[in-house]
Amino acid sequence: MKYPVRITPIALEDAEEFYLWMSQDSPVNGANWFNGLLAAIDTLSSMPHRCPVAPEKEIVGQEIRYLLYSKRYRILFGIEGDAVVIYHIRHTSQQWMTREEFLRQPYRNIENTEPEKST
Repeated sequence: MKYPVRITPIALEDAEEFYLWMSQDSPVNGANWFNGLLAAIDTLSSMPHRCPVAPEKEIVGQEIRYLLYSKRYRILFGIEGDAVVIYHIRHTSQQWMTREEFLRQPYRNIENTEPEKST
């Protein structure tokens, strides 16, 4: 079964912050990281249950899973009905997602998440 993947505006903001931070030193590395992140997120369209349950499950009171990207970033997501919803992108050194963060903002489709091209 293929799951549609949706990303919350907050998760997209997380990704954009990391992209901008990395792009300060190297626009190419920032774009490569961002494009790799999107590719990793896209893999969640098949077999999202392969990913482990995140510790945030206890805080949020709902099953939250994570996919580790680039050894340092956790893509926090849930399976809502027939869709995968990305809630946050966190560096492994960041605090866990809070219940308040989980309850914020609706999701949107992932198709419109490409970074601006750098010259």
